[in-house]
Amino acid sequence: MVRLQKYLAQAGVASRRRAEELIRAGRVKVNGETVIAMGFKVEPGRDVVEVDGKKVELRPQKVYYLLYKPAGYVSTARDPQGRPKVIDLLHGVKERVYPVGRLDYATEGLLLLTNDGDLTLRLTHPRYGVPKTYEALVEGIPDVQDLCRLTKGVKLEDGWTSPAEVKLLWARRGKALLELTLREGRKREVRRMCAAVGHPVIKLKRTKIAFLTLEGLKPGEYRELTKEEVEHLYRLTGLKES
Repeated sequence: MVRLQKYLAQAGVASRRRAEELIRAGRVKVNGETVIAMGFKVEPGRDVVEVDGKKVELRPQKVYYLLYKPAGYVSTARDPQGRPKVIDLLHGVKERVYPVGRLDYATEGLLLLTNDGDLTLRLTHPRYGVPKTYEALVEGIPDVQDLCRLTKGVKLEDGWTSPAEVKLLWARRGKALLELTLREGRKREVRRMCAAVGHPVIKLKRTKIAFLTLEGLKPGEYRELTKEEVEHLYRLTGLKES
């Protein structure tokens, strides 16, 4: 339960002092009844609040989390097969949040979760070109030609991939670790790209989204983004904060 003037301020109707003036003027109704008492409390989501006949609703607070997704979890809110979900790892998070894009069941690494639909769209849409970096342990040792193909683009069943940044981090005992930075988000793109050049992925991990990293987190752990990080993402994607 919150005081009526605080509810109106949180909903963006007016400052708390101005909200008190609206209440005193008889311009505010709760469940169809005019309220003029300053101490009156309402229950958000249950009571119907109106100002000058227009319904007022609280805007959900936008929240942003960075999760180190372990392998063996799905990046969906629901799973018909009953597999563990990344949402299950957010202990103590009361808001309803959704993954920003997806990491497949076997892939681990950095995953953002938020209830900010505008930012989610811009972080996932190829038009905005937000870089995402992966480490892929692959079978065999790619040669210069293989790396060049990955860099310039590979033809898949759904068309050519966009140019990527590719580095060979190490190679030994018939395996290699590649770092790939992509700016589009096709389904299982890294796995399909590597398979297309003859080096199937053994293990895959997303290490970065733009400037965000997994530093300080272990698999299954998460943290809230700082205000500065959110502002940086907004600038990066050309959004204006509301």
